[in-house]
Amino acid sequence: MGVSGGRIKAFDWLRGLAVLVMVETHALVFLRPELHQTRAMARLNWVNGLVAPSFILAAGFSLGLLQVRAAAGPAGRSARFWRTLRRIAEVLAVATLVNVVWFPITVEPRWLTRIDILQCIGLSLLLALPLLAALAARPHLLVGVSLGVAGAIFFLAPYAERVTGGVASQLLKRGGPWSTVFPLVPWAGYVFLGAALGALLATGNTSRVHRLLLALVGTGVLVALLTPVWLAIYPPHEFWVTDPANSAQRWAVVSVLLLGLLWLERCLPDAWRTSAPVRFVELFGTSSLAAYFFHLMLLFYQVRGRSLDVLFGKRCGWWGDAGLTLCVIAGTAVLTALTDRVYRALDRRTRPPAPRD
Repeated sequence: MGVSGGRIKAFDWLRGLAVLVMVETHALVFLRPELHQTRAMARLNWVNGLVAPSFILAAGFSLGLLQVRAAAGPAGRSARFWRTLRRIAEVLAVATLVNVVWFPITVEPRWLTRIDILQCIGLSLLLALPLLAALAARPHLLVGVSLGVAGAIFFLAPYAERVTGGVASQLLKRGGPWSTVFPLVPWAGYVFLGAALGALLATGNTSRVHRLLLALVGTGVLVALLTPVWLAIYPPHEFWVTDPANSAQRWAVVSVLLLGLLWLERCLPDAWRTSAPVRFVELFGTSSLAAYFFHLMLLFYQVRGRSLDVLFGKRCGWWGDAGLTLCVIAGTAVLTALTDRVYRALDRRTRPPAPRD
């Protein structure tokens, strides 16, 4: 089966939907405190808990897809490898910029190395890239190895949580000012799950991709049902972060969502593919880094001591929160679209010329 080309819309849509829900998640700062204790909030938090795994898995998918395509393409792997490194550097640069904006790094430089979701994604991609580049010419082997690495990460996570000291605490533990919000273990596991899907889809065998997603759903359900077993055999750990059953629930639900999006990509009429709602979601899916940065700035960046958070934080009911969230989404879309145009123009100028026959 030959290597397929073109964008995979289902993963653009997954990333775009994840960004939209991410904006809603961060915009919950507008809600009055008592509303955070309601049943509706509990249900909303369950949905919001799918944002990070979707976002990280989509990043791993792109990495696996591009590396396998590059290995099979006429230009070879070198140009794509360095281009991928540049993309990862952009993720880490934006992550660092966010830390510079938020934290007093001139007072305490260690804030510069605080690890949030972008740092987690960038570092995970950086760790995965050598393996993916080395096995890209053998995509089916890459799929198996990536799934094995992902499984090892998820099932070793409760032990990694207990590692202490220096950089290990910063990369692997939650809690404390210098520890990470997103520990590399288990969150890097979603990068390798995504890489397996990307490598398999790059071969053009979509039926195997569907079977793999169904297998991930089945495995996820089984692992989740064995929650009492994991609680018994692992040392005490933070269930909602490092327990394999918690990770399994997330990857199972994301896999179901992907199956639905892949079906939509295959069956959606052409008129719908170019419709405004679809293009709106794709904007966030293809320019997710810019959307992440701008929505945070719109919510929290202070100008003369004023920001949306300062003006409306903890003061709104559900309808007020919804209205402000829509305003933030609209502002983010405008800024993201403008940035996307500038970035594409710069990218065309810096891209090396295609080789001639």
